[in-house]
Amino acid sequence: MTKHLRTLVVGAVFLTAAGIIIAQTPAITRTMVTKADVSVPGREAVVARVEIAPGGVAGWHTHPGDEISYVMDGAATLMVAGQPPRQISAGEGFVIPAGVVHNAKNDGASAIKLVGVYVVEKGQPLASPASAPTP
Repeated sequence: MTKHLRTLVVGAVFLTAAGIIIAQTPAITRTMVTKADVSVPGREAVVARVEIAPGGVAGWHTHPGDEISYVMDGAATLMVAGQPPRQISAGEGFVIPAGVVHNAKNDGASAIKLVGVYVVEKGQPLASPASAPTP
């Protein structure tokens, strides 16, 4: 193997490994607390602890049902399609209707911690990536 080809292979391996590391350390973590059926057929409630790391971005996404969240600690900018960005902070809550594209960015030096309650379609992923809305 020539020196140039060897350098290219090593570089490709390094970039792949870096991508895997980044993918395994997302800015947002959701830890399920409990999940149970609700009175609406085909739906379930999921209660989760949600954290966005300092400087982290959740990423544009949707949920297959409503999100009802309460901010326990920290602050972030909440971005919801069709609405101006707004600051959310400890002691506040918000509701995101089913299928609405949204994102959150933590500009602070500490993690933002939320309690998220999701009333979602059974058997669907809790969150799905979405494209950023066009202004």
